[in-house]
Order: sequence, then C-alpha cells, then structure tokens
Amino acid sequence: MANQKKNAQFNIISNKSTTHGTYYTGTLNISNLSSILLTGEQAKIDLGLIHAKSAVERGIKFTPHQDEVPDGEDYWVVWVAVDRNESGPFYAGVAACPMRINKEKRIGWKNLPFHVNRMDDALKRRIRVDELGKQEKAVLRDFLVNHNEEMWKNSPDELKVKLS
Repeated sequence: MANQKKNAQFNIISNKSTTHGTYYTGTLNISNLSSILLTGEQAKIDLGLIHAKSAVERGIKFTPHQDEVPDGEDYWVVWVAVDRNESGPFYAGVAACPMRINKEKRIGWKNLPFHVNRMDDALKRRIRVDELGKQEKAVLRDFLVNHNEEMWKNSPDELKVKLS
C-alpha cells in the first residue's frame, strides 16, 4: 500500500475552491456554465447534463458506438458559458454536441471525449454550433433570446450569425 501512487484526477469545482490538494492542475471552474438540452422543437436548461445526470440520462447505459442505438431519439447538449463586459452579461461561449437515447431499451450513445471538449470550448468562449441543423439553430436562438434578451443583444456577432 505504501508503494501505491496517488493518481491525479480531473475535478470540476465551483468558485469556492482554487486548488486540488496542494497543486492547481486538473481543475475546471464551471461557475458560469449552463447546459441546455435540445430535442426537436424544444430547448430547456438542464444543469444535470453537467454531471451526466439529466432526466433523460438517468438509468441509461451509454455506449461509444452510435450504431448500437439506431432507434434512439436524437438530443443536443448545448454548453453555454456566460460572461460580463462593460455592456453587461452576454453569452460568451456556446458549443453543441449530439447524444442519442433509446428510452425503451435504456441504452444511449454519446461521445464523452467530444462532450468534454465541447464543454471546454464553451468555457474558452468559443462558438461551436455548426453541426446543428437549421431547426435546432432556430430553437436555440429563440431560447437564448427569450431567456434573456439583454444577454443576447450583448453577445458576439459570431453567435448571432451562426444561429441565423
């Protein structure tokens, strides 16, 4: 037991802590991150997505193989990071990633590394929504506008163009 090496882990933390143990590596501040679940014509905030515990994910066994879930329902997880500048709050980073779930068979597909990378993109204030279809872009745009019109107005033009 004395010879066992302690593994460094990747930890998601809030604003309350700045270190993991005695070092700063492997931490991620998600205080300004939200998650939106897109399904067809509906969008809703679901913070459970951040820890893979959203209502649609509970009780689902996930596989990394998309072909194992051919009859599932398609969902989009959209990571949204918010920030504030002299004009006020705005949607600073928005990144989408797909997920498919067959509720009846209790199996789902998602590419977990891709989800993590897209979460990182949002936190780094990047706009990554190119994979969304026209309908999904319209639903997301309408949701963001209706959720907080001031934040939408203050958001970068890149987001507005990509969701138009």
